[in-house]
Amino acid sequence: MKLRPRMLSLRLRQILLSGLTVGVAPFAFAASPQEPATATERDDAATLDTVKVTAQSRQQELKDVPIAVQVVNDDMIDKLAATDLSQISSFVPGLYVDGDQKTQPGFTLRGIYTDDFGIGTDPAVGIYIDGVYAGRSGGSMLAFNDVERVEVLKGPQGTLFGRNSAAGAISVISKMPSHDLEGNARVRIGNYGKRYFDGMLNLPTGEYGALRFNVLSNKSDGWLRDQASGERYNDDNDFAFRSAFRGQIGENTFVWLSWDHEKLDTAGAATIGLVPQAPQTLPPSRPPVPPDPLSFLDPRKRVLHNDGIGHGESRDFDGVTLNVSHNFDWGNLTSITAWRAFQSANLRDDDGTDRITTYLETGNREDESSWYQEFKFSGTTEHLDWVAGASYYSADTRQANEANTFTDSIDTILLNAGALPPDFSNGLFFSVDQLLQANGVPATLLGLPWQEAYLNTMKSKSMGVFGDVIWHVGDKLNLTFGLRYTRDEKEFSWFNGPRNAAELDATLAQLDAMGVFADFGGSAALFPQNVIFDLGSLENQKIATKNTWDDWSPRLVVDYHFNDQVMAFASLAKGYKAGGYNATAVNSRFDNENIWNLEAGIKTSFPDQHLAFNASLFTYRYDNRQAVRVVQDPGSSFPRVAIDTSDQEAWGLDMDARWRPLQGLTLDANASFIDSTYKNYLTPLGLDLGGKPTGEPFWSFAGGINYVLGLGDGGDLEFSLRESYRGKRRCNDDARARFLCLSNAAFDPAKAQWRTDARIAWNSADNHWSVAVYGNNLLNDRYVADVRDFTSDVFGTPAAVLNTPRMYGLELRASF
Repeated sequence: MKLRPRMLSLRLRQILLSGLTVGVAPFAFAASPQEPATATERDDAATLDTVKVTAQSRQQELKDVPIAVQVVNDDMIDKLAATDLSQISSFVPGLYVDGDQKTQPGFTLRGIYTDDFGIGTDPAVGIYIDGVYAGRSGGSMLAFNDVERVEVLKGPQGTLFGRNSAAGAISVISKMPSHDLEGNARVRIGNYGKRYFDGMLNLPTGEYGALRFNVLSNKSDGWLRDQASGERYNDDNDFAFRSAFRGQIGENTFVWLSWDHEKLDTAGAATIGLVPQAPQTLPPSRPPVPPDPLSFLDPRKRVLHNDGIGHGESRDFDGVTLNVSHNFDWGNLTSITAWRAFQSANLRDDDGTDRITTYLETGNREDESSWYQEFKFSGTTEHLDWVAGASYYSADTRQANEANTFTDSIDTILLNAGALPPDFSNGLFFSVDQLLQANGVPATLLGLPWQEAYLNTMKSKSMGVFGDVIWHVGDKLNLTFGLRYTRDEKEFSWFNGPRNAAELDATLAQLDAMGVFADFGGSAALFPQNVIFDLGSLENQKIATKNTWDDWSPRLVVDYHFNDQVMAFASLAKGYKAGGYNATAVNSRFDNENIWNLEAGIKTSFPDQHLAFNASLFTYRYDNRQAVRVVQDPGSSFPRVAIDTSDQEAWGLDMDARWRPLQGLTLDANASFIDSTYKNYLTPLGLDLGGKPTGEPFWSFAGGINYVLGLGDGGDLEFSLRESYRGKRRCNDDARARFLCLSNAAFDPAKAQWRTDARIAWNSADNHWSVAVYGNNLLNDRYVADVRDFTSDVFGTPAAVLNTPRMYGLELRASF
């Protein structure tokens, strides 16, 4: 009997779910040694007894940390063939990373997210790379290059991590230079022209010093091809280099210096139109506005029609980190000094068509340099385990929001806004052009480029002092008290200059000289200036403002160890996200966002049974949540970017389990449940969503089976199968209006999503060689990842973004 793909998908999921009945939540692994682990070492790592994390700004065993933490180590990253945070997020329930655009990623944790594409607002999930805050989205999702582990801390982390960790924090920790001479090289070759290479060389430089070098190159041809041009989209073209030095000064001072460089340059992500292409006619045909969801076509079955002229995504990033640690008799002093700089550009076809009458390419360009300094003291006594410190962060950021289009599309915008009289029922530029042609005037106003740009600058400073003390009340009871004070200062400016349409202006000047528009008072009186970013009297003026915000972020934790295997905890913590500005609304300002989270949980580890299980129950209230969204005001010519304020509340459950029933066989599973609703929310278009769901699914799940088969002198075979599930979006009226829920259309972007990954590897007995085959989204489950309604009310052209299709390949690795 032939087994169809869908039947195979269901069968694999049944096998996974039936084998993972012991419970669910954050999986974790012991840090891998510098060379590939043996079969016995990989199997022993499943006990979880020695997993070290720094989630509480001190090194602790994972089972003793009273926080919901999920750890993804280098072994799991390798098994998933993951190259950045977005490619592991589906296996971290409760976390969603939108990596469709690497320079503008979106992070959601426990239902809390921020669309962070304006420099005046910050993300609600803090990203930290080797202890350094990655503030802007443009530099927050770099390629994985020699990463040791990723710690995902769920719930507010204001005391320990500071601002912009209201929903939680993601901490990426790199590998340190070691005192052994070693190296490795890895090659992956896969479908869609995948060509991946990474290599590492570790060189001891004396009794105490060591150097470590890493290089990474990740390229692919892209998995979407444009119907007309043949150009590929959704490709990879990333190069990264890392060098690190580790040394010792005297007996008590340790130094670690690293430099990271990355260069990204891709064709960018594609958008697929949801409505039929308008026929090319004279006068021009245009899609109806607003679009009818019942007429939407399934983007999974459509060909690509993108015509962005300058489309693409690029980033140049450099970062230097200096970490100095000194041991005193009473404790330890650590200094972290870091400099980061990046330039990024992201230009994208937003209309999903290749018609000039509905052409819109939006662009985001960022340029930032930042400094970070932290001093941290820590120590341990008989009854106290404490850490205290101060930090300073400053950044100088510039951003340009671009809208690139043509005069033909400006006609469409003005017509759909009802801004033209009946005599121009086919468009201003089209109608005038027809008159010119009829009178033999050798000029045209159609097909001419038109660009508008909105410029912002921001100088920001953030200063904080913090302390966190664990009081060992007795052998079993611990109390933790923590408090951080943070002060943020931001100096922000807005500037909207005249539109850039050099060819149009030259043609209009020529026609003015001929007296064509004399009866209208000249062409300037007839033809508009800015249409997309129209600020009226505020155009050509630089408007600047300066404000400060501050916050106290406490946390209180109690944990009780019933024995060496079972610990229960309860915590109350506050998270804080700094206030800011709407990048396209002059003189806007919004206040801090605050979240209070109450949580209780249990962590268990049973070495004799090779079993670990953790669970936590939480509830939170999130006040003054700020989101940036695009809205269309009645009668306006183009949508505006608005700050969207709401209050949210939620309760939920995180669970995880890991079990090794047999030597060589490991089962793990983790899950998250959340019921997230708006407490108070009136949308910019007047919808009252109080008491309605925010959209976050009830359930998300991930689990896996890993089996190592020893072959004696022939090495070993390792089999890995992983499954993830993200539940159906919980819809509300606003989501339906924005086409995020389309139950009656040809597709539904709200549907639940599955993903299956698998890997088979052979490792030599001396661990110097390995060969593997892998598959991501092995069953090729296709979903609409997002619907972009930015041009819906302007051109009638909503567009969709698809998830990544099946990826598979061959991996070769050599090490010494």
